[in-house]
Amino acid sequence: MPDKIHLENILFLDIETVPEKSSFDQLDETTQELWAHKSQYQRKNDVTAEEFYERAGIWAEFGKIICISVGYFTFKKEERSFRITTFYGGEAKLLQDFKDLLNEHFNHVKNVLCAHNGKEFDFPYIARRMIIHGISLPQKLDLFGKKPWEIPHIDTMELWKFGDYKHYTSLKLMAHVLGIPSPKEDIDGSMVRVVYYEENDLNRIVTYCELDVLTTAQVYLRLRNQDLLTDNEVKKVANE
Repeated sequence: MPDKIHLENILFLDIETVPEKSSFDQLDETTQELWAHKSQYQRKNDVTAEEFYERAGIWAEFGKIICISVGYFTFKKEERSFRITTFYGGEAKLLQDFKDLLNEHFNHVKNVLCAHNGKEFDFPYIARRMIIHGISLPQKLDLFGKKPWEIPHIDTMELWKFGDYKHYTSLKLMAHVLGIPSPKEDIDGSMVRVVYYEENDLNRIVTYCELDVLTTAQVYLRLRNQDLLTDNEVKKVANE
């Protein structure tokens, strides 16, 4: 376990994504064809590309990021706190703001990023969307030429695998088996598209994303056999 990494050097994060357009018919003809080809192996025979488009948010080529929540530990004397904030709004701006945070506060060799299933989803998704928007990659997401042990990423799901490449464990299940109190979430990942496009309630999604960041940090503490965060130690800070 990476228990030698100081907690204040870790940036915990989670992203929420949706299809880039609210419906399949809003895509141009070329994109529709590309989506049909991309999704053909995931779709059942009786499911059309249009019907399957509600799941497009999981692919960076056909989806977009609507918020990135981050959390980090601070220590003052013997007092520990965990601060959470969220970047949201237009995708290009939130990606640039997130990049600025990395460059200004988490750009040292000692700094690492941590997410649940981050190596398969969050980290590459953010990098791909940055490239699509013409945003140069920050050092912490630019993996070209890096050896595996030089990549500054921690993945709580990977830690739980213990070398078993076939094993997938959701954040919710992992928190449950580790005895972490379940946050009161009123939505799950499958509902994000509806809440965003049909209910127009981004704040609700931001709250859900921030709770996942907190849960990821709690899971990481349990993997290190350290005390869980209390409610008094968790601070929501404004994104300025």
